[in-house]
Amino acid sequence: MTKKTMLTIVRSMLAGMAFAALAVTASAQIANLGVTIDNFTFSPNQIMVKSGETVTWTNKDDIPHTVTSTDNVFRSKALDTDDKFSFTFTTPGTYKYFCSLHPRMTGTIVVEASSTK
Repeated sequence: MTKKTMLTIVRSMLAGMAFAALAVTASAQIANLGVTIDNFTFSPNQIMVKSGETVTWTNKDDIPHTVTSTDNVFRSKALDTDDKFSFTFTTPGTYKYFCSLHPRMTGTIVVEASSTK
């Protein structure tokens, strides 16, 4: 194998690894937009998103829970096990929420302005 062929192979491998790393990073960022409800907690308890992004809550607990903002911007129905509720945040700000069935369960969504380019 020539040195030029070897360099071409190595460059192709590095480009493929870089693309894979970007794909994993993008998936991780998308995964951060989810909140799990389990054991009477919202996890993570606080997340930051950009304006226009959607957060999805999934109830993994064995009893119903709700997702209700303290300022009535959003409110889910009672979510049974594995039910989901999604909300798209369009306005920057801090959104506190709780479970209306178990008010000690609380969480916060911080919405930042999306960057325009």
